[in-house]
Amino acid sequence: MKGLAAILVELNKPLVLENIEIPELRFGQVLVKLLSSGICGSQLGEIDGVKGEDKYLPHLLGHEGTGIVEECGEGVTTVEEGDKVVLHWRKGAGIESYLPNYYSNKLGTINAGWVTTFNEYAVVSENRITTIPKNFNSEIGALMGCAVTTGLGVINNNAKVKIGESIVVWGAGGVGLNIVQGAALVSAYPIIAIDLYDKKLKLAKVMGATHTINAKKYMPEKEISKIIGNNGADVVIDNTGNVDIIQRAYEITNQRGRTILVGVPFIGKDVSIHTLPLHFEKVLTGSHGGESQPNVDIPNYVSLINNGKLKLEQLITARYSLEQVNNAIEDMRIGKVSGRCLLNISNN
Repeated sequence: MKGLAAILVELNKPLVLENIEIPELRFGQVLVKLLSSGICGSQLGEIDGVKGEDKYLPHLLGHEGTGIVEECGEGVTTVEEGDKVVLHWRKGAGIESYLPNYYSNKLGTINAGWVTTFNEYAVVSENRITTIPKNFNSEIGALMGCAVTTGLGVINNNAKVKIGESIVVWGAGGVGLNIVQGAALVSAYPIIAIDLYDKKLKLAKVMGATHTINAKKYMPEKEISKIIGNNGADVVIDNTGNVDIIQRAYEITNQRGRTILVGVPFIGKDVSIHTLPLHFEKVLTGSHGGESQPNVDIPNYVSLINNGKLKLEQLITARYSLEQVNNAIEDMRIGKVSGRCLLNISNN
């Protein structure tokens, strides 16, 4: 059995589209036919070598998507053939399986993690998929693999935002927009979104931002002071991974506030901060996917969506086929995509 896949063969180069052989299932593995996949900034970071040398090339990419279960390996109990599932990178319920290896006549062995979504068929670990209703929108479902679970998890689990607290969200991409939406759901105020592109900030307003700042046109610190005063914000969240912005985010967090880091800097890029406030009540911490529990959170979010409490359709602002994946990645890099970029892989 073969299927088309977008493969990272060399850092800082376009992905290679190749038909690959799908391996037989091992204990705890599930074969999924992909329907839709989001493209997260993490994948751009992988392509760019954010973490340095990549010892696993060539390998598959993608960590948020929806699909249909085609076959279950031995030991799998949480899903069955025909189920519609969300594919996610955070661990959920079930077995953590061996990592699969695919094969291509041109490229040889192709490595993969416990979940991949830039491919027509994926062999995934049981604990990287969660069932959703069969009639649930596949595009929206894909967002719950990372963008939604991370964004809302940052609010609930990392920042623990309380009613009326001020929040600054630096970077209004797919995750940032869901952080904004999560902040609005818990009645934070004000909710300030910062980005370089007006169309992203316009969408942030739709998601619940009370104020927006274009960092190309204005100095964010000055504008934030006008909105909340000189003492700083209760919560500041960085989605960019830019070390200069991380330092500035920490500085505009008040003395009892929380600075939450979602974006990851390039390896070798370090941040310089004054740590004394950390000995008292100020907090600086990183987020790992919002510490989400997909098997718990996804069903809850499905219920919220079905009852009109979450706005997700507006987040999808660009759609591509799998064959157009490199065009999609380039459009994300140049800021052409205002919300989440989606690959529609199969209609069945």
